[in-house]
Amino acid sequence: MRIKLTCRCSIRIGLRFTTIASVVAGARTDYTPVEVEEVDIAFYQIKCYRGMIVHSKENVTGVNEMAETDPMTVDERRKYLHKIRLRYWRAEGRKERSRLLDEAQAVTGLHRKSLIRLLNGELGRKRRKRERGKRYGPEVDAAIAVIARSLDYPCAERLQPNLVWMARHLQAHGELLLSETTLELLGKISISSVRRRLPASQRAAQRLAHRVGRPAPTSSVKSFIPMRRIAWEERQPGHLEVDLVHHCGLSSQGQYVHTLQLVDVASGWSECVAVLGRSWLVMQDGFERIRQRLPFAIRELHPDNGSEFLNAHLLRYWKDKVKADVSRSRPFHKNDNRFVEENNFSLVRAYVGYGRLDTVEQTHLLNQLYDKLWLYHNFFQPVLRLQEKRIRSEQTPAKVKRMYAPAIPPLERLIQAGALSPEKQAACLALREQTNPMRLREEIQALVDRLAHLPCAPEGQVEDVRLTLQQPEHSHV
Repeated sequence: MRIKLTCRCSIRIGLRFTTIASVVAGARTDYTPVEVEEVDIAFYQIKCYRGMIVHSKENVTGVNEMAETDPMTVDERRKYLHKIRLRYWRAEGRKERSRLLDEAQAVTGLHRKSLIRLLNGELGRKRRKRERGKRYGPEVDAAIAVIARSLDYPCAERLQPNLVWMARHLQAHGELLLSETTLELLGKISISSVRRRLPASQRAAQRLAHRVGRPAPTSSVKSFIPMRRIAWEERQPGHLEVDLVHHCGLSSQGQYVHTLQLVDVASGWSECVAVLGRSWLVMQDGFERIRQRLPFAIRELHPDNGSEFLNAHLLRYWKDKVKADVSRSRPFHKNDNRFVEENNFSLVRAYVGYGRLDTVEQTHLLNQLYDKLWLYHNFFQPVLRLQEKRIRSEQTPAKVKRMYAPAIPPLERLIQAGALSPEKQAACLALREQTNPMRLREEIQALVDRLAHLPCAPEGQVEDVRLTLQQPEHSHV
């Protein structure tokens, strides 16, 4: 029989005092008289005493050192209570025990009632009566490892929402052999469980892309192109941020290869093309390649203030061929192009590095690599996108909590937004179905290795940029 003990009482909490030790321990010092209304309560507690509990996964002491200002762990509090326990038992009178409780409360941060219970009871931590068994076996671990490798070891937040469909896709290509039970478990596994099975050190050691790099430089160009930045909450595909990545190595002298990159703000779709130099001839050819391959319409182009973008030739080309709005970021505000600047690290520098590229052969091979990365990133790589920003409280409006939509590939976002025509959507889905991401990753690795071993142009040799053009008619313009 269950009995609920209920009492009706009126409580007045008086002033409490604090000591220097309690201030050091982080205790509250702003105690004021508080009136509590008369209420029906069951096991009423004035204040929860578990606020200072340190979570078991937090290592507050470091590897071999202890910070003096960090809160005590559970084991450290138990050791301290073992020391004063005998003194508490041998204390003469209520006043002496009260003084010891004040000292213990200031040092440990525990509630007074919790201290009394521990000092009068058993201090040893009890083990579980029944240990929890493993829910996910080696078959799930092996499947997650293969899926993570095929996607180049993304973080758990990006990997977990895409485990099931990617497992089926790899199974169709013969990379996995899974039972329905395993597929069901892959759909139930949490982000934390995935993170434990893929440590960060393992991902960093085995992934192709390494997040190191520097942003592309900007230049000052004054024009009548309006300055703005595309809103992060833009949901309509077609608003593209534009940037140019330099592959000059240690010296910016002479002519060298650049990467022209466009990123769609709404979907995360990325387009990369390698061009030799920054002349309007190669820049126009690069934009024409992207325009022909892009599966959705361009609504806006948003470059920085570089002269390679904002010149009469390209503005005329954008007006006649692209027929889209053109805006630019503010000078010396690279965060106005934050999405493409971020991808300069993850999609360009991580694969190509910082070495110098300055030959026609290197340009052609880099474009072959970008063709593979185009398929790998846009069709398979899950991408996180900001969905909502919430102010934590009115007292701290500067603290914003960011909420992200589930990580899915850019192609899926375009399909959800209805940005693709039926013909384009069917062609993209058919291309993904016939592509093995594990084989595609190996081809990317081979191209990266080949590019790293290609020699640069000898000093004084001039490369013909017309040999890098895709459109032959541009060669005599």
